Amino acid sequence: MSKPSLPQGTRDFNAETVRKRNYIFNTIRSVFEVYGFQPLETPAMENLDTLMGKYGDEGDKLIFKILNNGLDNAAKHQQAKDDFEKVLKGKNTKGITERALRYDLTIPFARYVAMNHGQLTFPFKRYQIQPVWRADRPQRGRYREFYQCDADVVGSYSLLNEVEFANIYATAFEKLGVDVEIKINSRKILAALAELCGGADKMTDITVAIDKLDKIGIEKVKEELVQRGLNESQIAIIEKYLSINGNNEEKLIAVKKIVGDNATAKKGMEEIEFLIHYSNQSQIVIDFTLARGLNYYTGIIFEVKAKDVQMGSIGGGGRYDDLTSTFDVPNIPGVGISFGVDRIYDVMEELKLFPEEVQTATQVIFFNLGEAESKAAFSLMQQLRSKNIRCEIYHEQTKFDKQFKYADKKQIPYAVIIGSKELEENNAVIKNLKSGEQKNLSHSELLQFVF
Repeated sequence: MSKPSLPQGTRDFNAETVRKRNYIFNTIRSVFEVYGFQPLETPAMENLDTLMGKYGDEGDKLIFKILNNGLDNAAKHQQAKDDFEKVLKGKNTKGITERALRYDLTIPFARYVAMNHGQLTFPFKRYQIQPVWRADRPQRGRYREFYQCDADVVGSYSLLNEVEFANIYATAFEKLGVDVEIKINSRKILAALAELCGGADKMTDITVAIDKLDKIGIEKVKEELVQRGLNESQIAIIEKYLSINGNNEEKLIAVKKIVGDNATAKKGMEEIEFLIHYSNQSQIVIDFTLARGLNYYTGIIFEVKAKDVQMGSIGGGGRYDDLTSTFDVPNIPGVGISFGVDRIYDVMEELKLFPEEVQTATQVIFFNLGEAESKAAFSLMQQLRSKNIRCEIYHEQTKFDKQFKYADKKQIPYAVIIGSKELEENNAVIKNLKSGEQKNLSHSELLQFVF
């Protein structure tokens, strides 16, 4: 029998890790709810045609498809064989697969809105915290199964939504202690750049290439643009655009010189200026190299990077004013953001940002020193539990040393000891296992003790 193993790009989480992850989830969830968002959950799998064609060619390749059941039916063998041949040629066939694991939370949300728009109150504000799956090459900060925390507003064109999302990012990361840059751009400016470089049909080619700038560098981006059919003069315009730097004001002046006469670009710049001035968040940085390779974005786009650590984006999103039309429900605008919990976790681990108390599960352990003693201890423990004090009693009567070692390994801060003497005097010894300080308390005093 082979040794047990995990699928590549997936992980087990022990208790310490789960507590830290829950700290992140709960912090982000609390910010979402303060801003008036309500929770939603959707299935782990979607119909394949719900997902395909929504993420561009690059994204579609990373969708985990689910094989249909019944393929082992002998009567269907020849048809299955023919269908597999089609799949190997890059085609999809319902004979082999009709469903897939969700790639993100945005498209399933758009599908939900399209199916339920008649019952929703608009603007509809939802948040969603669930796992997603991508057939990506696993590496640090990039997994095949990972969680996303999304918040979206649909049914509103107001830029106040973008302002609120910038503030949500700033608030959540401040609570988590992570120093970040909130990078913004506009797909409208990128659309204007595409028009300067041969037409709107060049938009996807340009944004997909630009989106790889951080990973492959400008020379490789230029090579990819050549492969995508752009000529030397068009690539020169893009390179000039990508070289824009300075503060936010200087960047806006520079981009106006390149695409400023274009009506779409002007609209994009106005939206960026509104967001910066209205939100007044010092972390907001204009980054014209930001592209967000997904096809559905139409306006302001976001990306969040942690300072002082080498890590990809830990959050991103943007406006998508035509997403539900892919499900035959047009004219429902939307905008949303996502937090990359797994990368946020790695950043917080590296920078040692988790509060010490997050790692504390059991607060108090009652030592087991005999049948009568443990019975008294159990009664006190239940009363503390009713006060939401996390307690446990050692499972068997044994030596002090073994019980102390157990408490030390579990990083339990307090021990309560009831021996024969304490049982007779109706009190207990409480010991701080970090400082070594201990005191005798009556049962009523113990129940009022601040742990």
